[in-house]
Amino acid sequence: MEGSEAIAEAMVAAGCRFFAGYPMTPFTEILEQMAKQLPPVGGVCMNAESELEAVGMAWGAAATGTPAATGSTGQGLSLMQESIAELAMARLPLVVLNMARAQGDYWQATRGGGHGDYRTPVLAPMDVPEAVELTQRAFHWAATWRNPVLVFGDYYLAHTSQSVDVQPIDFGPAPDVSWALDGSSGGSGRAKLVSPLGTQKQRDDVGYDLSEHYLACAAATHAMLKGIEPMAEVALCDDADVVVVAYGTPGRYIRAAVKALRERGVKAGYVRPITLLPFPTEAVARAAEGAKVVAVYENNQGQMVDDVRLAVLGRTPVSFIGGLSLDTSGFGIAPDLDVTILGDRIAGALS
Repeated sequence: MEGSEAIAEAMVAAGCRFFAGYPMTPFTEILEQMAKQLPPVGGVCMNAESELEAVGMAWGAAATGTPAATGSTGQGLSLMQESIAELAMARLPLVVLNMARAQGDYWQATRGGGHGDYRTPVLAPMDVPEAVELTQRAFHWAATWRNPVLVFGDYYLAHTSQSVDVQPIDFGPAPDVSWALDGSSGGSGRAKLVSPLGTQKQRDDVGYDLSEHYLACAAATHAMLKGIEPMAEVALCDDADVVVVAYGTPGRYIRAAVKALRERGVKAGYVRPITLLPFPTEAVARAAEGAKVVAVYENNQGQMVDDVRLAVLGRTPVSFIGGLSLDTSGFGIAPDLDVTILGDRIAGALS
């Protein structure tokens, strides 16, 4: 099935029962699929008036403990940044999809564009089967850590058709949702509050210490980042002269180019980060040991390359071999994603 359909089925299989979005290619097809798939399972899909309304609707659903999601392309997610930051500070679980155009949203995804001291885990699948698994994992992480989790896709992922069997994945017992606003505690003297400003109800005669809430959020973020094991695919690096780092769809092409170079006698290896946050720093550092150069491919002007440089800390030279490669629509259908072209760039990094 097409990637957009598979991702929608994976969200439903993960328990998602509320989805809101505003059409923007290549995100539109996922919104259309959720509109088809949620009503038969008792869920709700809202075609919002804008991305601002979409994330607000998703916020409301998430606050009730309902597994919820929203998404867009990077342009639409720019409008959602304030709400994503406040979702994190309110400790609300939400899955956010970025069906990006090329890879210019790496900084947006991993650094965030909202206010305050928050982080959102980021998963970057390379193909449709992996997207099915990682989308369900995103819901598990969001519920476990009570934090937004972002799935970073692209035009290829949304529109490529592959054979895939979408089945629910068991990640263990469901996390506690006693914090949720289910309407049962109102007027009881035990009413709950979900807010980026704290969880304690305030009255005129009772002050509050906002630093207490912010410190609790910081502790939760620290526990989340320590509790999530960074994920990466690493291969052929033991004797590699050049190690290539790439993520998402380009990572799949880089893998093919590296294998083709091996057949030509070029000692190449690759690292494909699957979690962009937390970044697989140790995996990149280990892979780079003994290499003459680390080459980084991204379909942008160079963003993840900063994290790679931080990982190797000057022990190995880092060469950026990417760059913008676009079709006339700017959707990220890249002429450079060609095994021969990429192979030449990788080999050129050694010269």
